[in-house]
Amino acid sequence: MLLYVDIECFIYQSHSLKEKRSVLKRVITRLQNSFNITISELDYQDLWQRTRIGIATISSDRVRCEQVIDACLAKLDSFPEIECLRVERHWFG
Repeated sequence: MLLYVDIECFIYQSHSLKEKRSVLKRVITRLQNSFNITISELDYQDLWQRTRIGIATISSDRVRCEQVIDACLAKLDSFPEIECLRVERHWFG
């Protein structure tokens, strides 16, 4: 099973593309180091307070995929400078 999550976010502390990249790099690095996931920025690279990221995980068990993604979303919510506006889950397999 593969679970892919599409997340649209607003970055409060960003006043430039450089600040946005700094926040995103820290968030992405911490999520990758904490969980067995693939993560990438997908859209809005030219906007400094908005981003769209994708997170994917693979497991033979659907429940395990859900647990990993739920933990990722909880960790993402723990960052005060970023807010998730929209989360869409997509299953494959």
